[in-house]
Amino acid sequence: MKIDEFLAMQKKVRKKPRHKEDDLQMNCVRWFDLRFPQRAIRLHHSPNGGRRDAREAARFKKMGVRPGFPDLELNIPSRGWHGLYIELKTKNGRLSEYQKEYLAALKNDDYRCEVCRSLEDFQSVIYDYLFGIRHEAGTDIRKAMPRVDRKTP
Repeated sequence: MKIDEFLAMQKKVRKKPRHKEDDLQMNCVRWFDLRFPQRAIRLHHSPNGGRRDAREAARFKKMGVRPGFPDLELNIPSRGWHGLYIELKTKNGRLSEYQKEYLAALKNDDYRCEVCRSLEDFQSVIYDYLFGIRHEAGTDIRKAMPRVDRKTP
């Protein structure tokens, strides 16, 4: 086998890493920031996932990173909840046991917790949480939306 053949074979075998969950999260955050600019600072992600070497993982653990912490946290009390926690998953993604336990503990303490599998799921959860508006897929939510007060965070 020649080196050119080996390199060509390697290119076929290697697959581009997929970051579908990361892409979903970035889209959700971007939408939220554009739709609610005065409240954007209240939507937070704690970087407790991803690949780390053992030294950095140990350091993060000492700093309080906990397994299972949800992807997004909205620090706005609304409609009887203290805040909203969202775990983002791909269409076929599954919650880990740590994630299930964390979400259950948060729910027990009167935080709303949701699993979103698309930008549309995320939008529906946000509208329902903030305004009590249920959104059906394929409908124009803007018709039912109150105007957002741009002066209050």
